[in-house]
Amino acid sequence: MFEELIFEICKKFKQRNMKNLKNNLLTGLFLLIAGFSYSQEKVKDSVKNASNQLEEVIVKSTVIDVAKDRKTPVAVSTIKASEIQAKLGNQEFPELLNNTPSVYATKSGGGFGDSRVNIRGFDQKNIAVMINGVPVNDMENSSVYWSNWAGLSDVTTSMQVQRGLGSSKLAISSVGGTINVVTRTSDIKQGGSVSTGTANDNYLKTTASYSTGLMKNGLSASILLSQTSGAGYVDGTKFAGANYFIGLGYKLNEKHDFQLTFTGAPQWHNQRSAAPTIADYIKYSSNGEPNIKYNSDWGTLNGQEYSFRTNYYHKPIASFNWDYKINETTKLSTVVYGSWGRGGGTNGTGGIRGKAYFDASLRTADGLVNVDLINNWNQGNTVNIGGVNYTRTLTSGAFQNSSSSGSTTSLSSGISKISSINSHNWYGGVIDLNKKLSDKLVIDFGIDVRAYRGIHFQNINDLLGADRFYDNTDVNNPGRTLSFQYEALPSGNPFFNSDYQQKINYNNDGLVRWYGAFTQLEYSTENLTAFVQGAVSQQGFKRNDYFKYLASNPLYSTSYKNILGGNVKGGVNYNIGAHHNVFANAGYYSKQPFFNAVYPVNTSILNKDLTNEKIMGIEAGYGFRSSVFNANVNIYRTTWNDRFVNSSTSLVDPDGLASTNNSVRAFAFMSGVNQIHQGAELDFTVKPTRKLVINGMFSFGDWTYGSAVVKSSFFREDTNGPLLVPVTATQTNPDLQLATQQNISGLKVGDAAQLTASLGASYEVLRNVKLDANYRYADNLYASFEPSRFTSQAIVDKGSLQLPSFGLMDAGFSYKLMVGKDKTNAVNFRLNVNNVLDEVYIAESRTNNTAKTQADFMTGTNPNLTAYQLYQQTGLYDGVDKTNQVFFGFGRTWNFTISYNF
Repeated sequence: MFEELIFEICKKFKQRNMKNLKNNLLTGLFLLIAGFSYSQEKVKDSVKNASNQLEEVIVKSTVIDVAKDRKTPVAVSTIKASEIQAKLGNQEFPELLNNTPSVYATKSGGGFGDSRVNIRGFDQKNIAVMINGVPVNDMENSSVYWSNWAGLSDVTTSMQVQRGLGSSKLAISSVGGTINVVTRTSDIKQGGSVSTGTANDNYLKTTASYSTGLMKNGLSASILLSQTSGAGYVDGTKFAGANYFIGLGYKLNEKHDFQLTFTGAPQWHNQRSAAPTIADYIKYSSNGEPNIKYNSDWGTLNGQEYSFRTNYYHKPIASFNWDYKINETTKLSTVVYGSWGRGGGTNGTGGIRGKAYFDASLRTADGLVNVDLINNWNQGNTVNIGGVNYTRTLTSGAFQNSSSSGSTTSLSSGISKISSINSHNWYGGVIDLNKKLSDKLVIDFGIDVRAYRGIHFQNINDLLGADRFYDNTDVNNPGRTLSFQYEALPSGNPFFNSDYQQKINYNNDGLVRWYGAFTQLEYSTENLTAFVQGAVSQQGFKRNDYFKYLASNPLYSTSYKNILGGNVKGGVNYNIGAHHNVFANAGYYSKQPFFNAVYPVNTSILNKDLTNEKIMGIEAGYGFRSSVFNANVNIYRTTWNDRFVNSSTSLVDPDGLASTNNSVRAFAFMSGVNQIHQGAELDFTVKPTRKLVINGMFSFGDWTYGSAVVKSSFFREDTNGPLLVPVTATQTNPDLQLATQQNISGLKVGDAAQLTASLGASYEVLRNVKLDANYRYADNLYASFEPSRFTSQAIVDKGSLQLPSFGLMDAGFSYKLMVGKDKTNAVNFRLNVNNVLDEVYIAESRTNNTAKTQADFMTGTNPNLTAYQLYQQTGLYDGVDKTNQVFFGFGRTWNFTISYNF
């Protein structure tokens, strides 16, 4: 250890020859005798070991907003390519962030690419995801579907997470944070790699890549191909996917640099979309404990896995970057891009005697969907349901399915598997002019332009033995019968056009236009950095509906509804010597509502009560850097006002005229929905020796709703007009019994753990042999819910459902074998074991059923103690009511990878 300490001192002073070795040894001895740590030397090189630096990336474009350590005044964490390649294995890409403060990522249902991530209590819709400066959040609802980016980890050079409003110059929805992904470029150093990985549940992944490096003629190229498949940890979640990346570069001269990239990841995977109840997890187990792999969305057909919930998608994206160094003080960075998403997700529709495919009467004894029974019924064979034999009848000489489940006595309806298509065409560009006004002042001006068309319809995936499908939803072509079936597989053609396909149930487009402008002024000296930034954007929303409205109806194709929004933010960082820095930032966002708020409940009728959401964020932090110890401490507060929350319901006799007895959909909005997210964060890295690295973090959040909410009157879906009679408690639908005002102030925000901590270490036991382990703890985790689901003040008063805390241990082993004539190539071996202790834990809950109290078992004025005691014994699991619909986290999993780098 003593020799390693002296070696680090020598390295720090960058005196590597034998002539200066003696002086360095004396210097080291002097520091030790004086009782000072060599980490306290005020040498700027020691700061280069900071964990937040992008040492492996040279970011040329000013379009990519990468935070710089001890300069950009934001809370930031960076994960490098080496860590991604080592620790990802068969985990989901967002899960790598779980050891970052205030981040909570889960596998959700457990299907390939179905994971999700929260930052500071905000979900993915309010986290900006950027890839090489290009925004990838869905233009209609801001969602991010990680299955579309399943191959992103293969080409990522570094991933940086900026918590809070972040440093992006664009007017994007970075309420909770920004995830900046920087991918490999074509001009990285010459070389390549091949790798293969295997894991639990028949997981297999192969990858190959090669880069030419920058050649003498200024050209460069990089290519990567990979393929992944597996059975899935959760039952019935088989998957297969591929990934390709092509990068071409041309450095014309010192002024002009061009980069063209094209990447995509076609995949299909069976899902667990419905969250089973805890009672069902236990019911369909063999030992009385929850069967955490149970999936209620699948079964077998002729002995083969058959899922009603399959996601399939291919979202290729092409981008062209041009960096133009106009002169020594002026630089122009431009990126233009296009994305062509094709695919969707499947579900079951229709029914047998009024029962949908997921009904208990259509399940096998082990809780799976009885697909063989459904297939036999659809073909007219006699089947046994609930101990009674039934035979399907013909409709106009054919076995005809539809979206109707029929009545409990009907013998004509059947069940089909259909696809909901959510494709898109997306084009955009970002231009940034960076001008150095002086040695201390730099200003940016830029524009952000986007055009988007979302394509939404359904088609037939599998008639499951029936002859045809009847659809009467297209008012322009009523009463159609269809029979063409489309496979639930992604197209290998990145420009595949699905417009020709036969459509059922709905057919509409969502069009979004985005015009944005931004500017930023930065002042920087050796120790002080300050910036002020402002952005404005106009979003235009237009809807075309080809089924719901006649072609002559103005609602068939609406005009654009334009909404203005923007943000302003600023921050300052001050370096107190070589080791300490402090920073603060603040910002305000006026955020446009999502598409479904502009045109609610899938209609073309414009919402009359549109308002922008308002976000205010403040943050402060302290950092310490040395060659031994790095640490960051942050505190923050974010207020989110005027959140858009709506609810909808079907109303029978909405106008109070019993003679009509008609049914319409109605919707209402909740105003005054405010959230307050505040907390503190700590992360640190300790390097006591060259061989040992210790990492840790702790974060505590207090995320609550901040005020009473008011529910507006219900409006009819067909006219957007108010109901003719007041909504009263006489209506049978419980959604209508909401109080006009509810005090939800102090109610906990759900869906993410508000307290997280982790501690990990990596140790090089022998040369190129490393062991690492990490323990992560999560607490103050509450169920996911929306305020609209609290249908009375009494339910509000019961509060948010708190889930049990949990702790997970992960471990890994790495070995690098140097090979080749000059030992410049390497064969890498990596083994990961996640959840080593096989902890059983609830990762999330989709319901908020709090445990019953003794007061809930009152019979008159006396408590029914017997019923209460029985409930405590049989109705709870780890203190949680068994009626809750939850997703358990994965148990112990493993993965092993061999790679050859040359």
